[in-house]
Amino acid sequence: MRLLTWNIQCGKGCDGIVDLERIVSVAKETSDADVFCFQEVSSNFSKHDGGSDQSARLASLLPGYMPIFRPAIETIDQAGQLHRFGNMTLSRLPVVQINNHILPWPGAGTGRSMRRHALEVTVKSAFGAVRIVNTHLEYYSSAQREAQIARLLDLQEDASTSPKAPTARPDEPYESQSVAASSLMCGDFNFDVTNPQHTIIDRSARPGLNYRDAWTARRSDRERSPTCGLYDRVQWTEGPDCRDFIFVTEDLVGRIHHIDVNVRTDASDHQPVFIELAKTEM
Repeated sequence: MRLLTWNIQCGKGCDGIVDLERIVSVAKETSDADVFCFQEVSSNFSKHDGGSDQSARLASLLPGYMPIFRPAIETIDQAGQLHRFGNMTLSRLPVVQINNHILPWPGAGTGRSMRRHALEVTVKSAFGAVRIVNTHLEYYSSAQREAQIARLLDLQEDASTSPKAPTARPDEPYESQSVAASSLMCGDFNFDVTNPQHTIIDRSARPGLNYRDAWTARRSDRERSPTCGLYDRVQWTEGPDCRDFIFVTEDLVGRIHHIDVNVRTDASDHQPVFIELAKTEM
């Protein structure tokens, strides 16, 4: 199973041009992924998308993939226009379950921040069902981010201590739902690898299957590649940083065949991160 995660900044490159065609071209060149996970997908927020529906455009640019867009933010203006902003997952693997988890937002009325979420899509891989969690955590508030991390770990603990396989009744709400214990969680976490919040996830010791940083697990002997600030020095004044991660549950660590970062592209202020999990343990 091959997966690519990328904060696409609404398709805005370091040249200031919004170009979703370029985003998809770079993503496909980087990895022939079975699953693409994009963060910062906008619909009708004209400052970011020019008043278009980026989720629809991305779906049209990736035929053969099931497009799943869920917003963290969904507002309606006085003219009745719907505005949405969030994460998008596109899968060519069979999708069996979709959940959108709105994450905690403590202190929403104080300081600059916005609603965040985790888009969870369960797919059938060659080695079983896997929950793909596509998320983007708060940038400005460390306290909000920590509450969001706790919620993500709660969801994983619940799933791995009480998994559920779907039955043959997809048309029956009680029977159709599934909860896979195995999970891959990816996205823009807005902390760097030296931040204690990274350790909260990577060293979690809760009941059930815990997440582990896939780069550390597979490439501990190699310096980690930066995932933002390589080309955009206006927003990232302190230079290159690493804020985009792929975490896998402990049962998937042995399947990590390859993980890397595309450091060549400036199609966004972030870099694409991609991983390949083998059918059998390495």
